[in-house]
Amino acid sequence: MHSHVGVAGVDLLADVCGALFHEADGVLLVADLHLEKGSSFARRGLMLPPYDTAATLAKLGAVVARTRPRLVVALGDSFHDRAGASRMGEADRAALAALQAGRDWVWLAGNHDPAPPKGLGGTTAATWSLGPLTLRHEPLPGAPAGEIAGHLHPVAIVAGAGGAVRRRAFVSDGTRCIMPAFGAYAGGLNFRHPAFAGLLKEGRRIAHALGRDRVYAIPESRCLAGA
Repeated sequence: MHSHVGVAGVDLLADVCGALFHEADGVLLVADLHLEKGSSFARRGLMLPPYDTAATLAKLGAVVARTRPRLVVALGDSFHDRAGASRMGEADRAALAALQAGRDWVWLAGNHDPAPPKGLGGTTAATWSLGPLTLRHEPLPGAPAGEIAGHLHPVAIVAGAGGAVRRRAFVSDGTRCIMPAFGAYAGGLNFRHPAFAGLLKEGRRIAHALGRDRVYAIPESRCLAGA
């Protein structure tokens, strides 16, 4: 189900759903939930099935049940836009409240949701420290070791017997890590795209790609460039 990811000497479990778990401290990390993306598109006349929030929360509920964290930290872009929290239906609000019950919850600010969500519990922050780790939404060029971020929605493309396979992936060089997007409707960007330049050390990057039932650690040399 998971792969071990070392970040600045800290051992983390990369779950097949796209979450990171710090087992020693009982802290679960997720990035880029993009809740209410479907309803955001609908407001602009682009109709998508309105089930993304429910699907994302169900997946989050499954990993919360597996890991039983004491703290969940959502690394920004938890909502697709500033008004996303206000559009959540009652059933989704109840599902989120059930996930928050009995544990601490932190919403980090993202570029899609810089303001705290209203009436949804938890606390808000720009960054969060977890021992030697610094959690934030957008990775910073030249950041010191220990940074864990989201924002770029990394995917890995790997050649297989039946053709190239594209998978969401954690990407790490051992000192920093960029997490995949967790949201059901979130897209992805090849981690070999120039947008990742200067964030992780090229040649040392490992993609922890999400398979159907396990996470595969794949060295950069085996991953394809391109879209």
